[in-house]
Amino acid sequence: MQNDVPGQKPAYPIESVDNALSLLLLLRERRALTVSEAGRELGVAASTAHRLLAMLQYRGFVAQDPATKAYSLGPVLAELGLAAVRGMDIRAEARPVMERLVAEVGETVHLGVLRGTEVLFLDSVESARALRVADRTGMTLPAHASAVGKALLSGLPTEQIAILYPEPDLPSYRPNTITRREDLERALATVRERGYATNADESEAGVSGVAAPIRDSAGRVRAALTVSAPASRLSEDQVAAIAPATIRAANEIGSRLG
Repeated sequence: MQNDVPGQKPAYPIESVDNALSLLLLLRERRALTVSEAGRELGVAASTAHRLLAMLQYRGFVAQDPATKAYSLGPVLAELGLAAVRGMDIRAEARPVMERLVAEVGETVHLGVLRGTEVLFLDSVESARALRVADRTGMTLPAHASAVGKALLSGLPTEQIAILYPEPDLPSYRPNTITRREDLERALATVRERGYATNADESEAGVSGVAAPIRDSAGRVRAALTVSAPASRLSEDQVAAIAPATIRAANEIGSRLG
């Protein structure tokens, strides 16, 4: 396996650590890997590959499909990636764009990142209207029941969605909440196709939203931008008008991230 990670090889490498990290890099490319394939790629016995994968699974770096027995990337890697996103001050890059979007659409705008199956709100700019959605900075919402969450989940492959939501049924919060994983996967396919997600009274009573993923130059979803408003002000026509502005703002923030 070719090592495409920059850096000089240490003078005293630890073979087992190197093999475990090589497996993670291989899974980044392959999406799924069996024990025999892992052993073949590393040039080690299947028993050795199995022990390496078992330890990675124990720590949450990989997950095993109970049906195929193949391994894929686990949820801990997503958490590490999000920690890196939070480490760089994405808020500083997003804030002026968010302020302009609020001025354009007249509704509250939030910035969120994915944390497991929840959305963590990093920043908000409130609308000046008397009846408005309030600042949500520091709050969390279920990803499958929010526009911003669906925008974030749309950046994950189907295999990762199955890891995040191992059960076919999803928690229900409102009558409109998506409660089946297969329905969520269909909704995410729609988000990928049209470039934005919506929420119609799915997690909070009387609140709707429009959200777009923020992608970096490599096309990875790093965060999401959402316009939230009272449901009475977000008809289908209004959503259609707000969505392009939200996508433009998300794309501008993405271009700032490099």
